[in-house]
Order: sequence, then structure tokens, then C-alpha cells
Amino acid sequence: MKQKDYLLIAIIVFFGAVVAFGITTFFVGGEKAVQKVEIVEAISAKFPTPDKNYFNATSFNPTLIIDIAENKNETPFNE
Repeated sequence: MKQKDYLLIAIIVFFGAVVAFGITTFFVGGEKAVQKVEIVEAISAKFPTPDKNYFNATSFNPTLIIDIAENKNETPFNE
């Protein structure tokens, strides 16, 4: 590349940066744009005790492991 090719590329990059900055300032709003957010209350780590009618020792627990048959083989897919 010649010396004037570098100068031409630098001018094109500078012009593109100026145009991109102008377009984003026009669409985004520049320094005038202020965004307001709502303030939420902090989450507490304390939860109320669940109702004893539904959560007690005799209630159904779907997370229990159900054994259909005893399986003595610890590695069923290895020979």
C-alpha cells in the first residue's frame, strides 16, 4: 500500500466514527436522556411457616425415591 492509501483509510475511519456518533446521539438522546427506575423493597430471608394442614409428617412426598426392584449391579452398562 502507498502512503496516500493509509491517509485515505484514516479519513474514512474518522468520518465513519463522526457519523456513527452523530446518529447514536440523535436516536439515543445524548446527555438529555435520563432513565428512571422504580425502587423495590429488599427481599427478606424469613418465610412464614407453611400451613400444618398441607405440610406435615403424614403428607405425600413426591420427591421420595421409589424402588421398583432391588438392583445389585452398580454399573449396568459395563461388561
